[in-house]
Amino acid sequence: MAGLILTTFDWVPELPRGYVRDLRVRWALEEAGLQYSVKAVPFRSRDAEHFLRQPFGQVPWLTDGDISIFESGAILLHLGERSDTLMPTDPLGRSEVLEWVFAALNSVEMASLPWSLFKFSGDTAETPGRKQLDAFLHARLQHLESVLAEREWLSRSFSIADILMADVLRLVDRFDGLTAHRSCRDYVARATARPSFVKAYADQIAHFAAAD
Repeated sequence: MAGLILTTFDWVPELPRGYVRDLRVRWALEEAGLQYSVKAVPFRSRDAEHFLRQPFGQVPWLTDGDISIFESGAILLHLGERSDTLMPTDPLGRSEVLEWVFAALNSVEMASLPWSLFKFSGDTAETPGRKQLDAFLHARLQHLESVLAEREWLSRSFSIADILMADVLRLVDRFDGLTAHRSCRDYVARATARPSFVKAYADQIAHFAAAD
């Protein structure tokens, strides 16, 4: 797996630092013990090459030899195929991880991201639309709470599904959205206590701070 290159922005404002999605890839690479380098592209000016690699002008993307992959979920699935630390090889274990990967990205993040964007904006107006977002997220978290109350990780061992789910929930927790969901909060605490997360987080913060 020599030659893995993770591409992220050269700089971002302070508010999203620690939450830019290259963190998910850094975390997975650290968990698997894979060697990689980090390349930076301009945050303020995104050229045609950037959009060729990432059609929406976002980050991250991963280069693995002749392969270039965008979207954090797709990148983690690619890395999971290369490391049984990130995804089990037996059919049952693999299917469990895959279903929770998509649950994190579709069922939970679909509810949490609009809610979090309102929190980032500082908009505190109690509009009907805002109340619907609160209720939607709460319902998703209630269901997830019952799952996490009975298990340490989503599958039989820590996997890419946990990287994705914990990172999705971590943003909710930033705005105290897990206060009523103790098992979800404890799950995030377990995941983010892992040395691989600690290093990935510190590396991202240092990367963006170096450009200040």
